[in-house]
Amino acid sequence: MEHNRSTSIRRNRVRELRENRLMTQAQLARKAKVALRTIPSVEKGMNCRMDTKRKILLPLGMRFEDKDHVFPPLSAFAHEHSGPTSPGQHGQHSPGF
Repeated sequence: MEHNRSTSIRRNRVRELRENRLMTQAQLARKAKVALRTIPSVEKGMNCRMDTKRKILLPLGMRFEDKDHVFPPLSAFAHEHSGPTSPGQHGQHSPGF
């Protein structure tokens, strides 16, 4: 089985919101003032800087405060994709604390 880069790829709602507004990737890139190649990368789930998220949110009609609805935090993604745990296992995977 092929390994994926789960630490840098996360599901987000950018494509959904862009398509709901009938915008092309090029239009969003232009309005967000980011490189055209940035939009497909972000839509595929590649991680990006907070400033890039802010630039993308505004043309989509979202506030920066709504970023967690568009770009779910890593902890929400990890929780959603982690297997079941039995009681007493929480906190055992924390490195070096």
